Amino acid sequence: MRRFLSLCLICFSTWAFAQSPNFNGQSWWDYVKVLADDNMQGRETGSPGYDKAAAYVVSQAKADGLQPAGVNGFYQPVKFLSKQIDEAHSSLALVRGGKSEPMVLGDDAIFSTRVDLAPVVDAPLVFVGYGLHVPEMSYDDFAGLDMKGKVAVIIAGSPSSMSAALASHYQSTAERSKAIRDTGALGFISIPNPASMDVPWARIRLARTRPSMELADKSLVDSTGIKLYVLWNPASADKLFAGSGHTFEELAALAKDRKPLPRFALSASVKARTKVNVTEVNSKNIVARLPGSDPKLKTQNVVLSAHLDHLGIGKPINGDRIYNGAMDNGSGSALLLDLAARMAQEKVKLRRSLLFVWVTAEEEGLLGSRYFATQPTVPAKSIVADINTDMFLPIFPMKIVTVYGLDESDLGDDIRQIAAKKDVRVQPDPEPLRNIFIRSDQYSFIREGVPSLAMSVGFEKGSPEEVAAKKWLTERYHAPSDDINQPVDFSAAGKFEDLVYGLALDVCDADQVPHWKPNSFFKRFETAGAAK
Repeated sequence: MRRFLSLCLICFSTWAFAQSPNFNGQSWWDYVKVLADDNMQGRETGSPGYDKAAAYVVSQAKADGLQPAGVNGFYQPVKFLSKQIDEAHSSLALVRGGKSEPMVLGDDAIFSTRVDLAPVVDAPLVFVGYGLHVPEMSYDDFAGLDMKGKVAVIIAGSPSSMSAALASHYQSTAERSKAIRDTGALGFISIPNPASMDVPWARIRLARTRPSMELADKSLVDSTGIKLYVLWNPASADKLFAGSGHTFEELAALAKDRKPLPRFALSASVKARTKVNVTEVNSKNIVARLPGSDPKLKTQNVVLSAHLDHLGIGKPINGDRIYNGAMDNGSGSALLLDLAARMAQEKVKLRRSLLFVWVTAEEEGLLGSRYFATQPTVPAKSIVADINTDMFLPIFPMKIVTVYGLDESDLGDDIRQIAAKKDVRVQPDPEPLRNIFIRSDQYSFIREGVPSLAMSVGFEKGSPEEVAAKKWLTERYHAPSDDINQPVDFSAAGKFEDLVYGLALDVCDADQVPHWKPNSFFKRFETAGAAK
């Protein structure tokens, strides 16, 4: 009888989803227009604009009948340290043959304050290819190199022998920092791969003095021990390689095709002097709960996540200083609001509980989700899945959905079935060089052993849609033009919402919780997460 009733519940949920009118994208866009309005001032973490957006989200959650599931009502307070480079008291130079060649901060390179920069670093340079150490592949770019007291120079990327997910994981801050620390190196200089730069250097340059943040809880800081992190302009990269017998053009051509890279000592040393100003910042995650109805399963939680923050007010581009973040990530935050409203309207009853989690400080390195995933406001073992939405870009018709983590867990099987009913083709990550799998908040949950995925409106390689997506990244990503005055395909947005809605219902009502696939690299985190 129990099995029969369970089957009836699942069938009813599926029937209800099938009978529901499809999302049309209009109500979703209405939420985006509020979150990305100029009066939200770009929703920077810890700013009045972010607080205003958070209050709006909470008001909507209450209106939809969601229950508070934070520490303080709907809120989970999070403390940060904000770190800003003082360029007037900082300098960077290459030393070759006893002669110092000053670098122009902004034009040649910039300091990243996402590590604790040492006030003084004078060290030889060694080019270490991609700078990866991947034990599972018996791959080590540092093997045989004397790195103690030196600075590694890397080109962002990975060899084609690695899957996109594996390569992304080992390029994360935690794994990159560990690999460098283990060699005795002091830090690293990273050259963006020209084949996969989302943001042109001109915009990177503009944002170079923007403060970065780290969690005030030092046990959650991944870059501890790294004393230097410099991002180097590819256009100036040959200054690093002068006298080495190699050119950056030669190395970049190999990296573009994910081919093996040579490793060699450079003829120059780096001389860095830095001053960093540190202040405290407070912000908050927002956690709301739609309680489950099954007596046994309602204690289990499925998470729908999206980051609410963006870049705030910054350097002007074409006279505009407000970085509204309509797509990044007003789109995902609005999607959660729209799904909650639809579920309230339809009086949806789910077997498991559904957590709506809007996180802060994603733009600072997934910090809000890192805090929630490691210190959740519900029992850690009760979180069985995370479905994350970040900048899904409905800017052309949706025929394909790209799923990051498609083949890593049962969630990929679920989305394949749901997409097939909507005549949408499913594909894995077509752009492994961009490392998207670790660049949004699902990765924080993955690190704690929770099966997770993220999705976006997809395109075929070489198609006009790919051209449109790349044009959007070049012109609008992390720019003031990511605002409400941009073209949107409402049909694509609605179709994407259909998929997320269906996946959330399926996972909440299934008999079994999602599991990592037996051959998934990320299955190892399942044990670590369970141990906590």
